[in-house]
Amino acid sequence: MIENRALVRAVCLPHARGIEVPQYSTAGSSGLDIRAAVPDDKPIIITPGEWAMVPTGLRIEIPNGFEGQVRTRSGIAMQHGIVVLNSPGTIDSDYRGEVKVLLINHGKSSFTISRGDRIAQLVIVSYCSIELKIVKSIGSTTREESGFGSSGIK
Repeated sequence: MIENRALVRAVCLPHARGIEVPQYSTAGSSGLDIRAAVPDDKPIIITPGEWAMVPTGLRIEIPNGFEGQVRTRSGIAMQHGIVVLNSPGTIDSDYRGEVKVLLINHGKSSFTISRGDRIAQLVIVSYCSIELKIVKSIGSTTREESGFGSSGIK
């Protein structure tokens, strides 16, 4: 079995003390569960149609050539309509501030986020930088300009 691992260093900020550090739920999970670092006495309540920035109490150091992607947790999406608004949220390798999660409530009821709740997943992925070259034309394909749904079953 080949393991593909990148070292990501993290600092827990004072308001995250006592909260479980991000971890994989299973051996095959691609995303670390990240948790809300809100005060015990000040949960965040997101009403239907509204959004909120939720602190995690973590600062991370992502290696060059990698990015962090903050993704919705399928359970709270399915059960409550809570999703990452800018999904996936991107954390660049040169960002050193606190990781925060922008959540929106697409559900029908208010949703309460309490201290330590699992609110999103963090996936670290590699990427390549490109050199964008502006040209007069690009190669053609059988698909051409057909978009949105054009490659699906007809």
